[in-house]
Formats: sequence, structure tokens, C-alpha cells
Amino acid sequence: MDKRFEITLAIFAVIALVLLWGEHKVHLLGALPWLILLACPLMHIFMHGGHGNHGGGHNHHDKPLEKSGRQQDD
Repeated sequence: MDKRFEITLAIFAVIALVLLWGEHKVHLLGALPWLILLACPLMHIFMHGGHGNHGGGHNHHDKPLEKSGRQQDD
């Protein structure tokens, strides 16, 4: 694309965003508390890391054990 076209498109996009923000600010800010409440279960689902490796008392920060049961030195 031509550089002038990209600059013109960016300017129109900024103008459109400013006008949309001015007209719909009340709606967006009114939905903000509900979006924060919705973020809580979504973060729990997607960022929890699963429930598969809870047992056994293994700490994933520990160094791996050798076959003899001692920690490996790096």
C-alpha cells in the first residue's frame, strides 16, 4: 500500500474512535463492572493451569532427582 493511504487510513481510524468514544462512553463505562466480574471466572478457567498434577508432594521448582534419589547438581 501507498504510505499516504496508510496515514490517511490511520487518521480516519483515530477520528472514528474518538467519535465512537464520545457517543458510547456511558455504555462502555457502564459495562465495566460486569466485564470485571466476567473476567474472574474466565481467568480461573484459562489461567489456572489444570488440575492434573496436584498430588504427590512434588514441587515443580525443585531440581530433578537422579535415579539414586539425590538432587542433581547443575
